[in-house]
Amino acid sequence: MNAYLDEIESPVGPTAFATDETGALLGLRFRESRHPAILEDRLMREGFSFLRDEARTAAAHGQLAGYFAGERRLFDLPVARRGSDFQEAVWAELSRIPFGETRTYGQVSESIEGTGNAQDVGAACADNPVLLVVPCHRVVGADGSLKGYADGMPLKARLLDFEEEIQKPLFT
Repeated sequence: MNAYLDEIESPVGPTAFATDETGALLGLRFRESRHPAILEDRLMREGFSFLRDEARTAAAHGQLAGYFAGERRLFDLPVARRGSDFQEAVWAELSRIPFGETRTYGQVSESIEGTGNAQDVGAACADNPVLLVVPCHRVVGADGSLKGYADGMPLKARLLDFEEEIQKPLFT
């Protein structure tokens, strides 16, 4: 199996991503994270070989560029997810959190009809292979504080700040 690697500069630093042959997103990680090579490490463990092909990564690159330019609020990329039924339910719910808004882990659990508790939701967020596209950075603690993020709390804070800044009107 082939994974097509690419990278884009962003307001939160270099962002690496990989797609499969069809252009479906396999993973996304921020290079300034606690574990900058985690994307490649995970895909290697899953048996992928790495290639470069801008044609196969063009759709993902374009949508990420639009997001980071403040022109895109939603992603409509195909995602090659490989999670449990519970993880898939959590990830689908995360994808419904609007740009610039947050939900608590408990609210996400309630939204998927309580099939897991807040800690289970947190674990599913930690296993999210496509950060940003499935916006687990928009999930916060019950008291509104920032809790856990696979690529580190500083990046979670920067992403939320970025979305908040984009939401501000140009003129007040």
